[in-house]
Amino acid sequence: MIRKCFRCCWLGECMTFFFVNSAQPWKEKQWLVSLTNQPNRCDHWPVSEFWLVAATFTSHQVGIDSVLTMADEKAESSYQQNLIVEETVNPADKTSSISKRVDSLDVFRGLTVALMILVDDAGGYWPMIAHAPWNGCNLADFVMPFFLFIVGMAIALALKRRLHHLMAIKKVVLRTLKLLFWGILLQGGYSHAPDELNYGVDMKRIRWCGILQRIALAYLVVSLLEVATKNLQAKDQSLGPFSIFRLYWLQWVAGACVLIVYLSVLYGIYVPDWQFTVNTKNSADYGKHFTVTCGVRGKLNPPCNAVGYIDRVVLGLNHMYHHPAWRRSKACTDNSPYEGPLRNDAPSWCHAPFEPEGILSSISAILSTILGVHYGHVLIHMKNHADRLKHWILMGLFLLVLGILLHFTHAIPLNKQLYSLSYVCVTSGAAALVFSAFYILVDIFGLKYLFLPFKWIGMNAMLVFVMAAEGIFAGFIDGWYYDNPQNTLVHWIQKHIFVQVWHSERVGMLLYVIFAEILFWAVVAGILHRLGIYWKL
Repeated sequence: MIRKCFRCCWLGECMTFFFVNSAQPWKEKQWLVSLTNQPNRCDHWPVSEFWLVAATFTSHQVGIDSVLTMADEKAESSYQQNLIVEETVNPADKTSSISKRVDSLDVFRGLTVALMILVDDAGGYWPMIAHAPWNGCNLADFVMPFFLFIVGMAIALALKRRLHHLMAIKKVVLRTLKLLFWGILLQGGYSHAPDELNYGVDMKRIRWCGILQRIALAYLVVSLLEVATKNLQAKDQSLGPFSIFRLYWLQWVAGACVLIVYLSVLYGIYVPDWQFTVNTKNSADYGKHFTVTCGVRGKLNPPCNAVGYIDRVVLGLNHMYHHPAWRRSKACTDNSPYEGPLRNDAPSWCHAPFEPEGILSSISAILSTILGVHYGHVLIHMKNHADRLKHWILMGLFLLVLGILLHFTHAIPLNKQLYSLSYVCVTSGAAALVFSAFYILVDIFGLKYLFLPFKWIGMNAMLVFVMAAEGIFAGFIDGWYYDNPQNTLVHWIQKHIFVQVWHSERVGMLLYVIFAEILFWAVVAGILHRLGIYWKL
């Protein structure tokens, strides 16, 4: 910032000197004065080029037209390198421009991270916000599709001005590898925070799938698709309600192929009987052997669906998630919808692992990201708020209604574990409507200060996800205990400041998550934002 101020002030002095000592026409002098008042141009000019311009002015060897050309070429070259959304602005229509950073997208991302913290840490006390045991859609079931939708919008904005395909592909692959690394590290079983004060994982039982791994797959596929179809984008083109679908027809064909593959495998593959042995050492059924009877195809029930079958064959039972949400179903526990011991007469599949971020369901999850990319394309190509909102809201309502109809007509049930088509429609429609609401409030009405905590979290989402949602910071604090591993600062705050004050463990823990986790990390993210510190992959 100091360097930028020095450059602009120095250039201003040079312009003043030139203005006083030259006989250039008034309009040209006026341009020089206006140039010194444009910080965006100053930001993009190195010091060496300021000396060049100054020398040009003071020597009077080059005309003002040459300087104008040089300035415009430099500014254009710099702006093309920025991953921002820019449009030609009609002075009579202030709604036709998009800010360099879409604040509503940051707010939406921050809200999604906050929801993840809420449902993960308070869902055990409030099962209506935790994941649905099987069919259905609770608050927690919106988190993953929201993330994927946001990733899709970010892809469209970030890759809008990529000039070289190889450079874009390199960055996409590198970011995918980073997501996979952090996903396996955090959710593969290596980190036991915050519940246990140790780390390490048996490679025979490492979990290969997870939240970041699913995001990595969707990001890789959709980003490569966006890079491949970038040349189809029309610049400064006024699009009608359906022409944007034609403009990106190849992406919709790819989405249709993904859907066809998913549905064909889901309903067409034969699921045979299968056996497993309980390998969870802290389980009362450790070492017991169970057999699950299937011998069917096209079933969407917990034991005999194709999603679980593919994961068992490809990943192996030892590398799947050992605490699936279906254990809270009425068939498995008398405490349903809360967690509890399994019933004595519980079906054998209640003891089995299941991967909620498995292979086939992650293929279906690509659809959520493709829909998000489409919303990003609308933001880029449509020129005013009214057109964007009309498109977003109508499409969001259509997806929402379609998904609800598929579920309640019993055609395709809402199911997060399977990532069913109805689930894609409902959650993507909800994401569209929520984002549209934030766009109205934040980017149109300018009420972003009401949502600053979410915006701060959204601008440092990876940091808050790792430290709060994955419990790394809480695990670090728990490592400093007094006399007893249960006697830690975290447990003391939960017990004495929240639970005992409200005389309710459920209410106390809910407030603890809201204030001591979400609000706390919003403040931390806000401080880091003021310091210009971000964790980006």
